[in-house]
Amino acid sequence: MQKYNLIDVAYVIRSKNSGPYELTFDVIFKEFGMYEKVKAARIFNDKMFAALYKIKEEDIINIVHFDPAKAIKITIVRPIPSGALGETDVYGAQQHVPLMNSSFEL
Repeated sequence: MQKYNLIDVAYVIRSKNSGPYELTFDVIFKEFGMYEKVKAARIFNDKMFAALYKIKEEDIINIVHFDPAKAIKITIVRPIPSGALGETDVYGAQQHVPLMNSSFEL
C-alpha cells in the first residue's frame, strides 16, 4: 500500500454553500486513473468523512461520484445555518482545509 496526500492527486479541493443548511465539498482529481482507484476503494465514505469533520454519519447527506469530471461531491448538514448567530463562514468557502490536509492509502 502507498500513502497519498489528497492535495497531491487532486487539482481542486473546495467547499461551498449548498443552501443555507448544507455544505458541499468538491474534489476533482488530476488523473482519471487515480480517481478510478479512489472510487473503487471507496476511500470517500460516510465513516471517513464524519471522522474527518467530527460530525455524525447521519449528517452526511450524500457522496456522489461524477465520472465525466473525475470528481467526488460530498454534501453535509451545515453545523450552523449560513448567516446564523455564531456562524463564521457565510459562504462555506473556508471549510475545505481538513479535507485538503487529508491522506489515504491505496
